[in-house]
Amino acid sequence: MKKFTILIPIFNDWNSLEKLLNEININIKNIENAQFNCVIINDCSTIKNPKIKIPPLINTVKIVHMIKNKGHARCNAFGVRYLSGENDLDYLILMDGDGEDRPEEIKLLVDKVFSEPNKSVVAKRIKRSEGFFFQMLYRIHKYLTFIMTGKLINFGNYSCLIKPDMKKLSIKESLWSSYSGTFKKNIKNYNEINSIRGMRYFGPSQMSLFKLLIHSFSIIAVFKYRVLILSIIYLAVFHYLGILIKFNFLFFQILIVLFNIFIFVVSFRESKEDLENSQRDIADTENLTH
Repeated sequence: MKKFTILIPIFNDWNSLEKLLNEININIKNIENAQFNCVIINDCSTIKNPKIKIPPLINTVKIVHMIKNKGHARCNAFGVRYLSGENDLDYLILMDGDGEDRPEEIKLLVDKVFSEPNKSVVAKRIKRSEGFFFQMLYRIHKYLTFIMTGKLINFGNYSCLIKPDMKKLSIKESLWSSYSGTFKKNIKNYNEINSIRGMRYFGPSQMSLFKLLIHSFSIIAVFKYRVLILSIIYLAVFHYLGILIKFNFLFFQILIVLFNIFIFVVSFRESKEDLENSQRDIADTENLTH
């Protein structure tokens, strides 16, 4: 029997977590030869967690309480590193706790990893549930990432990692800033499933426009040296094209330079030291029982 641990970061959204655990329970009932455990990273919530009843098909639930709020990305980074040394798991599933990563797709992840056990699996977004404005920003982010890095990143955190890939990612300083960017840069051979972005269980999205921009640029910053090389090529192309057609591309060239400066500034979010010492930020752990 293969052991799966589901990693779920939470900040205050305990109602969503309870609903998610029940939905996970429903969707794993037809999965054979698999045991499921959950590790909840409590990102220093200001609302005390209620007493959570463990659904019958989930083997264990562990809550790791953090000393201070670090944000969703760093909770995932901490979780990957924290669990990479665990012997009692074969695969790690990362998912959001608000319902946007649909529990119905856990079986797709498991089936895919069972079909090729030596490859991690990502949930490729083929449809999103957000409004027009957010979807437009997402497309801009995806195209900008491709233009500036040459990489098409069409997945987020929702994924299933094999143990060797967990260990590989757990020592990468960029993981502290961006999971999907770090995965794309370091994991060359992986599988995909088609995924539809779900609706939040309760309340509006917690993602502000500013946080969305930082999230986007953090992904690109993982490839900052590749961005720099491509930018030099683009600057040279604009220079010679301007001479050829007698047009001044100075505005676009300035934008490229400013973009690189911003990317390198954002890259300072990456921290090998903070990643390696992240277990010091554990306040305590709580093992829930049936």
